[in-house]
Amino acid sequence: MFGLAIADIIVIVIYFTVVIGIGYWASRRIKNQEDYFLAGRRFGKLVQTFAAFGQATSADNAVGVTTTTFNNGIAGIWSSLLYLFATPLYWVATHWPRRMRILTLGDYFKERYHSTSMGAVYSVIGSIGMMAFIALGFSAMTKTIIAMTPKAASIYSQGEQAEYNKAYEIEKLTAESQGRTFGVLSYSELIERQELQTKEQRSETESTRLVYLDSMRPAAAFSHISKESLIWIVCIVVLIYAVLGGLEAAFISDMIQGMFIILLSIILIPFGWSKINSIHGGSGIIGAMSTVHQKLPETFFQIFGAPHTPDFTWYYIITLSFMATITVMVQPNGTVLAGSAKDELSNRTGVVIGNFIKRFCTVFWAIFGLAAIVLYSGKVIHSDLVWGYATLDLLGPLKIGLVGLMIACLMAALMSTADCLMITCSSLLTHNLYAPLLPGKSQNHYIWAGRFFGAAVLLLSTWIALQFDTILQILKFIWELNVMLAPAYWLGIKWRRANKIGAWTSISIGALLFLIIPVLLPMVVPDMRYNDNLLRMTNPKPCSQIERASEYDVDKRAEQIAFWDKLNSIGQAKGTRPEELQVGQEFEQTYTFPKQSIFWTQGIKTDDNGRQLGKGRFSIELWIIEKFGLDLQNNPYALNESLRILFRTLLPFVIMILVSLITKPDPDEVLNRFYAKMRTKVNPDPEIDAREMKLSLEDPHRHDNLLLFPKSRFEIYKWSRQDWTGFILSVIGVIFVLVFVWALISIGA
Repeated sequence: MFGLAIADIIVIVIYFTVVIGIGYWASRRIKNQEDYFLAGRRFGKLVQTFAAFGQATSADNAVGVTTTTFNNGIAGIWSSLLYLFATPLYWVATHWPRRMRILTLGDYFKERYHSTSMGAVYSVIGSIGMMAFIALGFSAMTKTIIAMTPKAASIYSQGEQAEYNKAYEIEKLTAESQGRTFGVLSYSELIERQELQTKEQRSETESTRLVYLDSMRPAAAFSHISKESLIWIVCIVVLIYAVLGGLEAAFISDMIQGMFIILLSIILIPFGWSKINSIHGGSGIIGAMSTVHQKLPETFFQIFGAPHTPDFTWYYIITLSFMATITVMVQPNGTVLAGSAKDELSNRTGVVIGNFIKRFCTVFWAIFGLAAIVLYSGKVIHSDLVWGYATLDLLGPLKIGLVGLMIACLMAALMSTADCLMITCSSLLTHNLYAPLLPGKSQNHYIWAGRFFGAAVLLLSTWIALQFDTILQILKFIWELNVMLAPAYWLGIKWRRANKIGAWTSISIGALLFLIIPVLLPMVVPDMRYNDNLLRMTNPKPCSQIERASEYDVDKRAEQIAFWDKLNSIGQAKGTRPEELQVGQEFEQTYTFPKQSIFWTQGIKTDDNGRQLGKGRFSIELWIIEKFGLDLQNNPYALNESLRILFRTLLPFVIMILVSLITKPDPDEVLNRFYAKMRTKVNPDPEIDAREMKLSLEDPHRHDNLLLFPKSRFEIYKWSRQDWTGFILSVIGVIFVLVFVWALISIGA
């Protein structure tokens, strides 16, 4: 049934039954908004750990890391490991929303700046971002599960076969345009194409054809299960247990789903290594990894700055990590997690440990990605189908329910994220948008309003996932959008001089520069997409280095020699004949990189009339930077991107600081109330905590002894032994993760 064994279907049915049962049980414990949105603030370290792990890990993570590693080698791990360097900050700052004693992060903007409208604006922006995350998870899950339940090519309909052929042609043309062979296309076929057309003619013809095919977005795989049906099934299950049971149902199910995700992270590795050994000889981990090292070039094992991945330079990774560190605290789901903890230590411990579990899972996804290159390179049309193809190939023949278990794991990864993000959006829209418009209603009224908004958010996320084959660009756009909100968060917590006017100014100018102008200006002035000055591209220099030849390098050189010989036989060869290579021989490898657009996020394309035009959003940041005299055209693309990100991250902070300094401070009574809460540590006993807060509000200077700079306007507090211990252990954890990656990829080298 559906291309699955009976055991697989049984596993999936059991999983759905359990999570729906949890939702029904939790719904009977809900008495007020705090119960529904924050589970009564009663969760300890264990639940907090798996909740943090679950909401940080969606279906797109395992699939995405495997895909990027499959394409780029171990450097692809940074597609998910980007937040590694932010992890120690979680110990420092994730408990702040708990100390604020707020229901949503919108409440922070409302209370700190005494502005209900700012809280409402944040609730809308935050909800849009969370919906993008949910939709991306839906997209990744469905692609992978579809790959696990494939139709045989012999039963494709006529339309499916035609669509498959177009998808195959896209991948083939893309591979050729990058100077590499693809799939089962033989080298003799490439030579025949060379004889038929000159390089210029072929490039122009294939480029036009590729643009045309890309616009059609053909499917590369067809399943017994339709994408639409699968998405709606998962949507309905999440609706039942999360909308009914609220955050408690979401977090309790996250504990179960967390176990599934960990299992998902490791289950394919031993089967993959075993198959490598059976094909190429060898035994155990060392034998399999030795084969991986023999088959792949050395550069595939460089964590930082591999020459074939010039966009993942050390400075680009650091810049992205810096932006991620700044923006992650502004994401609304962190407040829900913090607010549900019974005390600060439970929240801090759970967030740090939960995220470190994800870091180690990320390492396992990347290690499997390396094995997948050896097993499936040239066999999988779309690299984002590798995980599903591998599951079917490695686990399917056993017919003991492991494919069903993997499907349940992927659903668990998605649902553990979707449920929390859905509740987050629900609480934002109910508490910061709906309640101010209709105040004074009963708790039961707001609970049902929250359920309505939660259902609407999930349904809209489902609709978004069905509209796009990939929403990665949308996700990156939303991720960077948080930068304009970050100053109002960070400065508002640590600098008393930060005021409402400064916050509104930084948000408004940030929105104008980074949201409105990049999108609307090309619509208002469409000719700018054809402007020669704005169509300039980077001019990357070739990169050469000495490497030791692997079997991959030897095979690639043999293809180059055969190609040269064939061209020489018809009098079209240029230069000298490439020298033959032997495994282990040192040789000079030269990398040439494609030119990339400086000012357009989706590059330079060709329109129907054959004219070049810029696609995507306009990078106004780089346009401004160039006006200060920087030569962007001769910069590496990674350096331009690093400059763009730094400009986008730092400018809103500069604006808010300057405006706050020249305008009137916010009222002392507003500031004193907010900072009295920030200085008063949360007590797990609600009665004691309420009593302590009353004393702090009556005497705002009660905890002045905590200030590191008591005569300044900065709210920087002295660290306790707990603060130092957790931070140091977190830094050690970051180092250990990097050492762990290095140790695994060094096996068999």
